[in-house]
Amino acid sequence: MNVFAAGFKRPRFLTVAPNQDIFLADTTGSGQIVVLRDPKDTSGAQEREVFVDGMNRPFGIVFHDDYVYVGNMNELVRFKYDPKTSKRLGEKEHLMSLPSGGHDTRTLALSPDGKHLFLAVGSASNINTGEPAIRAAVTICDPDGKNARQYATGLRNPVGLAFDLATGDLWTSVNERDELGDDLPPDYFTSLKDGGFYGWPYSYIGDNVDSRVKQEHPELVKRAIIPDVLLGAHVAPLQFAFYSGKQFPESYWGGAFIAEHGSWNRATRSGYQVAFVAFKDGKPSADPVPFLTGLVPDPQGSDVYGRPVGVVVAPDGALLVSDDGAEVVYRVSVAK
Repeated sequence: MNVFAAGFKRPRFLTVAPNQDIFLADTTGSGQIVVLRDPKDTSGAQEREVFVDGMNRPFGIVFHDDYVYVGNMNELVRFKYDPKTSKRLGEKEHLMSLPSGGHDTRTLALSPDGKHLFLAVGSASNINTGEPAIRAAVTICDPDGKNARQYATGLRNPVGLAFDLATGDLWTSVNERDELGDDLPPDYFTSLKDGGFYGWPYSYIGDNVDSRVKQEHPELVKRAIIPDVLLGAHVAPLQFAFYSGKQFPESYWGGAFIAEHGSWNRATRSGYQVAFVAFKDGKPSADPVPFLTGLVPDPQGSDVYGRPVGVVVAPDGALLVSDDGAEVVYRVSVAK
């Protein structure tokens, strides 16, 4: 592992453009989208330029029909751009207003056929009822932001959002509720079903009722879906990436790398790593295992060397990981 890029304020979401440039959301201050160009070596030096400045906590980024779509905290926007040079060709186009505050990541995914855009927005609270329908949910809409509707609900804070291109299934990583102790409930990684309800705020891991919440909709709890993969309580899973490269050993092919930002309210720290979930025949085939570790030397101590946020497969099959604690982007590759 080496430092691929440094000098950021709060490096967050990562993605690879169609021309293989790396787009990074840097969210502190004015909020920028930065373009990085891989030098095809491991020196850590690379070209970079600001694609757009003056954003409002930008996070999710996708590309479609010569547009770059960005999830600002308060709105969904897009920019016309040159897909060959990654140059912005105009000012932002507002597509949809979004509620500010609360959990502030706004993650995007484009359906494999390019016909639909998916948007993940977290709750404004820990366990409050009566929040706007767009919160604690994944919304589906046309690429121009029209014809929006709820796709999946009961997701307290869905941050990672991406399609497994091998199966066409949409997956998310979810930060569950707090204040039920160190070990409940586990955060999770799951595929999404159209119309699916995943428990929040009434229950967790299916129909396990949260007694702190007035049970206004028992019919929802009865059909609450149990997540595919439980990750552990308070690990705070953020972006994930299905491994589409060939550089890593075959046991990693098709599996998911998940950035765990780490706990903030647990007696013993958890998370602070990149975990890996193996897949077989389009389904998780093993429990999560640590992949990138060493950022917390003592789980009961105060020292923290980094907090993973974004993870993406680079064009050469290496893994890029953004870290907003160390304010860098790491490159993880197979030693030669």
